[in-house]
Order: sequence, then C-alpha cells, then structure tokens
Amino acid sequence: MKRILLLSFALVLLAGYVSAQDLVYRPRNPAFGGDTFNYQWLLSSAQAQNKFAEDDSFNQDPLQQFQDDLNRQILNRLSSALIDQIFGENGELQDGNFQVGNFNINIFTGIEGIEIDIVDTFGGGQAQVLVPFF
Repeated sequence: MKRILLLSFALVLLAGYVSAQDLVYRPRNPAFGGDTFNYQWLLSSAQAQNKFAEDDSFNQDPLQQFQDDLNRQILNRLSSALIDQIFGENGELQDGNFQVGNFNINIFTGIEGIEIDIVDTFGGGQAQVLVPFF
C-alpha cells in the first residue's frame, strides 16, 4: 500500500512538468485551403507518378491519319472476305489453309475447339488462336 501511495504521489508531481500542444490541421493542397506555394510541388509530384503517355493523335499528320484509316479498312475487308471463305456458302466451318499477303492462316477443328494458326512468312512470327466450343 505504501508503494502505491508513493507511486501516486510521484505521478501527481510529474503531472506538473507534462505539457501538450494543440493539434492543428493544415491542408497541403491549395485547392482545399493549403499554401499556394505547394502548388508546383504537388503538380510535379503528380506528373512524376503519371503512368499514361500523352495522346499524340491530335498532333498527327493528316496524311498519316488517312493512311492509318485506309489500312484499317483494307484489313477489315480482308478479314470479312476470309470469314466468308472459311464458312462457305452453307455457313459451316471449312478447315483449310489460306494465304493473305505475307500471312499463312491454317484453320482446323481440334478437340478443344477451332484452332487458328497464323504464320508470318516474311518475318517468321507466328500466333495461335483457340476458339473453344460452347
């Protein structure tokens, strides 16, 4: 009991030496009332963390845009013609090997679904697409 009383007395004496201060919230962002000098620091920090590149489509040459559009339309027509040829007149899938420009396209029905092998005869690259059965 004597120890508890002595400890209590020591805590009461030390309480006079303890001081505290008020916690004050100061926003950093100038949009929320922060210091306006923080604007440049926040902007540079955001730009450093930006993972997206700027889109240069607005600065692109009109002739380059025309060429890109023309390439898309030609590839769309080729893919439509190829699909019509693959499915034939009766609408059933026909296995076969097709040559489109530098690409050799081999289509066949496998166990898992329709397998499409695309080989670039000029560059040597190849890709395989598997369309599973439903």
